[in-house]
Amino acid sequence: MDISAILVSYNTEELLPGVLNALNKSAGQLRLQTIIVDNASRDGSVALIRRDYAECELIENDINVGFGRANNQALPLIQSRYVLLLNTDAFVSRDTLEKTVAYMDEHERCGILGVKLVGRDGKLQPSCRYFPTPFNRFLNRTGLHRLFPWIRLMDDMNWDHTSTRQCDWVPGCFMVIRREVIDQVGLFDKRYFLYSEEVDFCFAAKKAGWQVHYYPATTVVHIGGESAKSDSVITESGRQVEQLQIESELLYFRKNHGLAAVLLHFILTALADFIVPLKRFLKGKRPVSWKRYWQHTLLYWSLCRKTRWGCNSVR
Repeated sequence: MDISAILVSYNTEELLPGVLNALNKSAGQLRLQTIIVDNASRDGSVALIRRDYAECELIENDINVGFGRANNQALPLIQSRYVLLLNTDAFVSRDTLEKTVAYMDEHERCGILGVKLVGRDGKLQPSCRYFPTPFNRFLNRTGLHRLFPWIRLMDDMNWDHTSTRQCDWVPGCFMVIRREVIDQVGLFDKRYFLYSEEVDFCFAAKKAGWQVHYYPATTVVHIGGESAKSDSVITESGRQVEQLQIESELLYFRKNHGLAAVLLHFILTALADFIVPLKRFLKGKRPVSWKRYWQHTLLYWSLCRKTRWGCNSVR
């Protein structure tokens, strides 16, 4: 096999045919293995796969185990030299697989590859990203990055996205991985339920000496957020999504930068929760919900305690 595609399915029955058909067309002369891990979908996703895509290898979960853990479940089935992580709301172009595999074949130190991501409307999405730090997260949230132009924000859109380049990490909605990288560093840390798992993985790969490349010669249309929208529990007031994001940030900073980074991140977050509404108030943008920002600080504090300052997962 040339490439094994892993898709984690969660209540995206309407999107699956388009995603899988585009994937199969893109394979061209490549030998493609498709593995689908269903995270206890409540729609007809599993029945659709069994009926119309029987050639796909299917893993059915009784509960939603999260994105990273579900991808890990597919690892024992992989038979290829490259692994593609593909979201069920990401549509590859006809030339995507052949071009990315050819690029990886030509660049032996490239362990992880991402491509140009655009929305349904054709608008460019962040595709080539820098690692988060407590300080660049603070600057981005408060808008104070203008005072520190030399600091790299996580998403820098002010460069030519038509150029191939190395970067820190690429989004997990489309990520081609060399099999040797997985053999060396594994795939996703099982403590991450959702968010930051691909950041952590790219950090580990680069630490082990591999390169992460952005390759703009092909495009993937990424809708984004479809699985979350299908879950009323997760999307209720956006609260659960916010909790998952915070938890994953704490896990990432503690694992890769230590307790000091977690403490700094919490302090800067609390400071940002004061600065952001203050700026809005001074600019006359009323009403300013001070309560909402105070609740955000309290949520951070609560999750710091629940995760033991980024050591353990809550879910």
